[in-house]
Amino acid sequence: MISPDTAAFKTSKKLPARYGALLTPLIISVLMSCIVSGVSTVKSLGFVESFLAAWMSAWMASWLVAFPTLLVVLPVVRRIVAALVQPASN
Repeated sequence: MISPDTAAFKTSKKLPARYGALLTPLIISVLMSCIVSGVSTVKSLGFVESFLAAWMSAWMASWLVAFPTLLVVLPVVRRIVAALVQPASN
């Protein structure tokens, strides 16, 4: 696994910090929808010949719901967590 501390990450250009608010839900939605749609597809079809095509179709449909949902829900979740967790002491 590539660590953010490796030379490739240190020497490559990074996006400005303002993109973090969009990049976080993008990455979370891609990973979560991939995993959940994969598990769901295996449960419903099993490992059949058409599994990969069915999974990719389910993944795209679920990602189209997951990404905009995270854009709306993530700020609310952050406020809830901030209300439940003590701030870190410096």
